[in-house]
This record gives sequence, structure tokens and C-alpha cells, in this order.
Amino acid sequence: MARDLDDIPGDVDVREREHEREPAPVGEGLSPIAAEAATRPVAEEVAAQSPDDVRYLNRELSWIELSMRVLAQAEDRSSPLLERAKFTAIFSDLHDEFFQVRVAGLKDQAAAHLGVTSPDGLTPSEQLRAIRARVVDLVNRQSRLFVDELWPALAKEGISIVDHDGLPAEDRAELDRVFEDRIFPVLTPLAVDPGHPFPYISNLSLNLAVIVVDPATRQRRFARVKVPPLLPRFIALTNDGKLESRSLMQRFVPLEKVIAAHLGQLFPGMDIERHHPFRVTRNADLTLEEEEADDLLAAVEVELRRRRFGNAVRLEIDPAMTHEVQTLLMRELDLGPDDVYALDAPLDLSGLWALYDIDRPELKDAPFSPVTQARLMGPDDESVDVFAAIRAGDILVHHPYDSFTTSVQMFIKQAASDPHVLAIKQTLYRTSADSPIVKSLIRAAERGKQVAALVELKARFDEQANVAWARALEEAGVHVVYGLVGLKTHSKTALVVRQEPDGIRRYCHIGTGNYNPKTARLYEDVGLLTSDPALGADLTDLFNLLTGYSRQVRYRKILLAPTSLRARMVELIEREAAVACDGGHGRIVMKMNSLVDPAIIDALYAASTAGAEIDLIIRGVCCLRPGVTGLSDHIRVRSILGRYLEHSRIYRFGNGEQQPVVLLIGSADMMPRNLDRRIEVLVPVDHPDLQARLLEVLDIELADDTLAWELRPDATWARVDHGSGEPVNSHRRLQELALSRTRRRHEPEPLLPTGHL
Repeated sequence: MARDLDDIPGDVDVREREHEREPAPVGEGLSPIAAEAATRPVAEEVAAQSPDDVRYLNRELSWIELSMRVLAQAEDRSSPLLERAKFTAIFSDLHDEFFQVRVAGLKDQAAAHLGVTSPDGLTPSEQLRAIRARVVDLVNRQSRLFVDELWPALAKEGISIVDHDGLPAEDRAELDRVFEDRIFPVLTPLAVDPGHPFPYISNLSLNLAVIVVDPATRQRRFARVKVPPLLPRFIALTNDGKLESRSLMQRFVPLEKVIAAHLGQLFPGMDIERHHPFRVTRNADLTLEEEEADDLLAAVEVELRRRRFGNAVRLEIDPAMTHEVQTLLMRELDLGPDDVYALDAPLDLSGLWALYDIDRPELKDAPFSPVTQARLMGPDDESVDVFAAIRAGDILVHHPYDSFTTSVQMFIKQAASDPHVLAIKQTLYRTSADSPIVKSLIRAAERGKQVAALVELKARFDEQANVAWARALEEAGVHVVYGLVGLKTHSKTALVVRQEPDGIRRYCHIGTGNYNPKTARLYEDVGLLTSDPALGADLTDLFNLLTGYSRQVRYRKILLAPTSLRARMVELIEREAAVACDGGHGRIVMKMNSLVDPAIIDALYAASTAGAEIDLIIRGVCCLRPGVTGLSDHIRVRSILGRYLEHSRIYRFGNGEQQPVVLLIGSADMMPRNLDRRIEVLVPVDHPDLQARLLEVLDIELADDTLAWELRPDATWARVDHGSGEPVNSHRRLQELALSRTRRRHEPEPLLPTGHL
């Protein structure tokens, strides 16, 4: 039972948390090759090695270095001011997810005392200590950046974040009215005393810890006021002190400051001794026992409700918070001192997204509008019959440089309205709240077409949205399925079956990105539109696997995880190693989001030892150590961070001399979860013209010396040095190439024959 603040002891025994859920043993559920790599006795090896001998970098610490590179974007004074604010917000968002999932998982492992170690030999407790040390350094950097640079720079540009107490009287009077009309009615102060137990603090909520004193008894009490998440993070004022339209907002008062200034109205007759903001992060990973769920949709909804009550894993506080209040929060949330982070900057800087929405184009990157590919645009700059365009030859699209709206979205939209289309089948992992793709599927079903949608209910943090879309699709008559038990469906595939004069023809899209028009303007992705009969047959078999019963493991062209993809990737890596051993030029370029899988890393090490030249372009986590003598001398790792989020997966094997170039695109990163616990699809791109475009993308990113970082053998990242020539910014260069192709759209182009893949 909660007690008066006067009864709180100076020191409190913060207990280690107990957890109901135990993580699966290392290697369980993996293919034999992955299980062997995952259960390798690395602890004994590491114990006898120096740090320089460790084969694998730690996944969690590698992820933190990704957040460091994001923070460096915010620190870059050559970037527009609001872009720097945006990257500051992204940094906060990344850490929120990291603590909700990765740190929460490590805490579960530590509490379960399973004795597991990561591939680099660290126990969960050791990883948590290393994470704590690095995160403290980075969040302090973020705080200093905001307080010392961004805050003053924004004010200089007329965008001021101000404290309520420092406002002129007329502004305070206006905010008084705003508080009375819009804020006060939705606030609920919660007392803590013998009759009121400590309240539940929801995940990622911003709160005020308030100490009130009864003037009659002089008794001190603790109360909590939640800052309502549905209200604007900042209350905005124009220069004349009146609240106006969003486009005129230039002065902002944090919502918690407005509430704090009016605490007397929440606790009338009480003396407000002090107040402190704080924020709690909870375990938000979804745990499903799919084998025991009769209705997966209902099971996901139950787990979403349970997620709200996950164990606390982080407490963010104002450094001025008193020891007694901090001790109370730690005790009630069952957290220790290492779970507490004191920040000089305002809590939850993800709120800076609100500032980024200000209409100040001079403080942002120059606008870029995605272009429509020449073959998808008619003579009057109008869209063409997409099916005729695909029949004339395969089309490679590269977002956000190529328009998603006039390519993939148009493909599904025309399929929904085309009277000759008989069926549409599509996987949906993440999509937008007002998804035009889903609306097209609903319209197609209403028009009597056979429509099947595989909606992945377990897409992390999109579960609620996907549940809603699944119900809407079912109500419209779409055949909705949720995939295979124990496997997430992460592939990005769509199949359209069309009746044509010469018979049934199947049209396909296989890509690297989600069917989301909003992220398609921010995420870099590639996709293939094709009517290749072999690929059409493969997707037909794939959807039959996903919607029915099938043991099919062999496909004509696609690589499918968890069946053939891993083995083929290792085979292609070994092919290049063999070429190098024979004195040839073994060549591998792999562009992905993350490289974690020990078996794939070991194959790359072996290829490097054989003499193959390997370049890895990895946006996020990389557990491979490049440039280690005798292990990875011929491996280079770089990361591109800039205006767009690098999201595509492109895999190149061969130099075109001793062996033909193999180019694959698709949804799979080289991680155990992708290779062993997800439905993933990679597709070969064989036509020379389409290969040339993909190779051009890889070459530009390997030449980038503006946005690129390189990974060193000691696990640190450093910016790539500028060369002696003209600097290369890959995002800007790819924009220029897309515009150049559009300017040439009226020139005749060679048609690419279908059926060549």
C-alpha cells in the first residue's frame, strides 16, 4: 500500500523483477544450419579470446550505434534547421522502441537466469550494463544538442519554445482560457494515499509528479497528473498572443508547462510544494501462443490489451526531481537506479515532430516530387494502361524517386476496376491509416472479384491498425487470412489474375517495401512489376501455401524463407569464394537493413579469406566485423543515412566475367528471424537493362562520401572521408537521375521482353 511521503525510507530495496514469460532456448525453431550457428559454444571461445578475436559484434550495441548515426544527423550544422529537429525526434522514437522491445527482452532473460549468452559472448546482464553506459552518453549528447543549439537556433528563426511563467500577461491570459476550455476538462488528478493506491502509469505517457501540502494538517501527499496524449504536445501562439491557424504558429508552450502552471485549479485549497515531469517506458513486445489460439484475430486483440500492462523498463525524469519522489517512483514501478535516466532537455523530444510540421520550407530540405516512369506515363502526361505496360516488358520501380502512386498503387487500383481482372491476392504487413491499397481491395471485392488478403496481425506496433483493416476487409467480402502458425508473413507480394484474349495471364509485384503510400515517399525501396509466367506460377503457389494447406518447398524462380532462401544465399556466397580461390574476381555486394545471422556472417568471412571482394551497405545493425586481418580483410561495411530511410534489400553476386551476375531483390534481411521465422521472398532480376539500373544504385551508394559511414574493426562507426573530386550525395544523385529519365520520357525506349527471368 502506498504511504505518505513522510513515511518513505531514505533507501529502498528495489527488487529484481520476476517475469512470467521465458524466452525460447537459443536455436529453437531454427533450420539446422542456423541452429548449429546459434548454439555454438561462444562463451568458452570468448573467454579465451581478446576482444579483437571476437567474431561477432553485439546486436544490441550495434543498434545503439545506429541511433548514434541518427543523432549525428541532428548535430550536422550544414543541414536545414527543421531537418535537424526531425532527426532529434527520430532519435527519441528509436530509443522508445529499443527499450520497449530489446531492453525489455534482455531484462526477461536476466530475470529468468537461463544462462544464455549472445553470439559475442555477453550475458544479458552484461549487455544491459553496456547499453546503459552508451545510452547515457547519447541521451546526454541529445540534451546538450537541444538545449545549447537547437532551442536557441529555433528561437532565432522565430520558432520559440517558451515557458508559461516567462510569457507576457496577455499571453498567459489567453493560455488561461485555453486551459479552462480544452485542457482542464480532460485532466484527472490521481492522489496516492491509503485510500488511493499508486495509479497505473501507461506506456510512454508523460506525467507530472506533484507534491501537495494540506495547509490545515501540513501533511504532504503525492499525486500524479497524466499529460493527455490526445492533446497537442505544444500549445502554439502567434506573435499577437492569440491562438491561430497552424501555419501561423511560431511560439510554443509545452503542454506539461501549461498544466503545471494551473495545478492550483486541480488541487483547490492545497499548497503545491513542487512538481516534476516523468515518463515511463514498458515492455511492449507481443507474446502469442499461436498453437493454442483458436482465433488468431481475437488472440491478438487480447494481447494488445495485455501489452498496456507490461513491466516498466525505463523511467525518464527531470534532473531536479527530489530523491524522495524518485525513490517512490522506482519502488512503485519496480525499477532500479540503472533504469532511471535524468534529462536536462524536455522529456520526450519526439514531440519535435510537431515543430517539423510548421510551414517553413526554407528550414527544410528542398521539396522533391516522385516522378512517373516513362513507360507508365501517356503522351499527355496521363497514366497508361498498366497491364499493357507490363506486358510490353518488366518494370523496375525505385521509390521514393519513382512515384508509388503512379506505379504500384495504380497497379492495384486498375486491377480493382478492370472488368477483365478475375482475382487479386496480396500480402499486407504495414500500410497507412487511410490506405488506398486496402480501399482498392474492398472495391474489387464489392465488384465480385475474388480477393484474398494476407494481413499480418503480428507486425510490431501496427497490430491494432491491421486488426481494424482485417475486419473492414472481411466485412467487404475479402478472403482474409493471417498466415502460417509460428511464422510472420513479411513478404511484399501482389498477384493479379486477368482474363485476356489469349487466355489467363498473371501479373505480379514483388518488392522490398510495404504497401504504404506515405512511407513510400520517405523510404527507399525497389520493386518489380512483371507478367513473367514462371513468377506468376510461383506467386500462385505461394498464396496457396499461405491461404490453404501445402508442403511445397520448390519454386521456379523465387527464393522463399524459411525453406530455400538461406541455403541459396550461402551457395551464392560460396560460389564467389570458389571463383576467388581459382584466381578469379569473386564479387559480392549486399544491401540490407541488418546483418545478424551467424551462418551468413561465417560464409562471408570464408569468402573474404578466399579473396572475394565484399561490400556491405547496411543501414542498421551489423554483427560482422570488417577489416580484421585473416578473417575479413576483404570486407567493407558502410551505412547511408540521410533524407530517405534506406530500406531496400539488393543482393549482387558475381562480376560478370567468370560467373554471370546474380541480382536479387526482396523483403529479407540476413537475420535469423527473417531466414527462419518469417515468410520472405527474394526474386531474381535478370534482364540486362534492369540489372544495370540496380547496379547503378549500388555503385552510387558505394561512391557516396557525403551521407556514408564506415564500420571499423573495433565496432565504431566513422563518416567516410570526402574524396578529392566532387562530393557524392547518393540521395541527391538518385533524384537527379530520376528527373533525367522523366525528361527523356517522350524518347522511344526499347521494350523489355517478358519471360526472360
